[in-house]
Amino acid sequence: MTRIGTSEHPLRVAVVGSGPSGMYAVAALLDDEDLEVSVDVFDRLPAPYGLVRYGVAPDHQKIKLVSRVFDKAITDERVRFLGNVEVGTDLSREELKRHYHQIVYAVGAQSDRSLGIPGEDLEGSISSTEFVAWYNSHPDLADAHYPLHHERVAVVGIGNVAMDVSRMLAKPVEELAKTDISDAALEEMERSRVREIDVLARRGPVQAKCSPAELKELTEIPGAQVVVDPGDLELDPASEAALEDDRSARKNLEIFRELSEASDEPEKRKIRFRFLVSPVEIVGEEGEVTGVRVEHNVLEPTPERLRARGTGRTELLPVTMVVRAIGYRSERLLDLPYDERRAIVPNLEGRILHPDRPEEVSREYVVGWVKRGPTGLIGTNKLDARETVEKMVEDVPGLEDQGDGDRDPAAVDRILADRGVTVVSYDDWKRLDEVEVAQGEELGRPRVKFPRVEEMLETLEELRAGS
Repeated sequence: MTRIGTSEHPLRVAVVGSGPSGMYAVAALLDDEDLEVSVDVFDRLPAPYGLVRYGVAPDHQKIKLVSRVFDKAITDERVRFLGNVEVGTDLSREELKRHYHQIVYAVGAQSDRSLGIPGEDLEGSISSTEFVAWYNSHPDLADAHYPLHHERVAVVGIGNVAMDVSRMLAKPVEELAKTDISDAALEEMERSRVREIDVLARRGPVQAKCSPAELKELTEIPGAQVVVDPGDLELDPASEAALEDDRSARKNLEIFRELSEASDEPEKRKIRFRFLVSPVEIVGEEGEVTGVRVEHNVLEPTPERLRARGTGRTELLPVTMVVRAIGYRSERLLDLPYDERRAIVPNLEGRILHPDRPEEVSREYVVGWVKRGPTGLIGTNKLDARETVEKMVEDVPGLEDQGDGDRDPAAVDRILADRGVTVVSYDDWKRLDEVEVAQGEELGRPRVKFPRVEEMLETLEELRAGS
């Protein structure tokens, strides 16, 4: 019997996805002093760190510094980064199972939730997933174009992503030019005609999901004014009660009340919060958005929470662009089990549950949003990953009777080489990183990102040839 997790037979782990959840899982594996481990981190893009690079707003550079924590893990001698490798295309799930003892899927939430209303497919109706990826230079959106000739925009949702989108639309271009925003987005922001942004929340101010820090940032944008109707801050008894145990809600309400007392400053761009409204139709002409019809709601107590119930009274807002920011959604992953309603891979504390083989000790695991749904901040993934890794370590003894199989790291390298895949190592990425930073320094920016994978690979080939 072969004992796994020793110096003779290290535990071989594949981590699919190099975003925060995946990297926290890697760090947790490395922290186990009683376990000898060898980890390969796969990402379909040449650049690591996923959401940190392509999801965090360009003007939140301090948040991006969490990548330094991940640098420590990914440069450990027990870890390899294999960028530009797409699992399911370049390497199959069955091949992962053959060459690794355990597999961790850390793919996040790749799409967004739909409003499910008429007119959602009109030109000018977009998802925050796409919009955020566009202004963050995600290669998938390199050819996208979101013209900002609109004077009035509706942002549907009141979470942190909605705050990011509203802030990016309202912020002076001079400030955005100091960030790592994509060149295409920066050019469009320079031409922007946006003067009013309606932030639509289906429930009240106490139920706002944005953090007080994100809300406060909106109030600090030069040349912009945040507007709140004092009447929207009159609370029902259930909302008053909810404040007692929710410090963030109390702080948000304090900010909203301060804003509601401010005098109008007509020369400024407006970010207007509208509570207790739900979009019921996006109206258009000749295929383009001309308005969004909203229904006014009241709050109705249920055993779980305060629910928004429509009153039947509607209002048409004359906006020409609608950005929905009502949450992300994980899509079906390979041929793994999938919970359609919750949009996650069914799991128990990270162990993937196979409905047809409940007695089997799983060798496949999930972390992050594909495990629990799109909730929490970047740091939330740390405890989440530790929970999954604890289960992985518990399962190691059950791997011993499977033998060591074909666990040689070179086996995976040969497969990818035979298929002509250009694998980007972490050292390769650091060379590309240096190019981005150098280009940014010339313009007074943190970096200028490569907009396309092809450009990254071409530049890497030139750098390799020159070394």
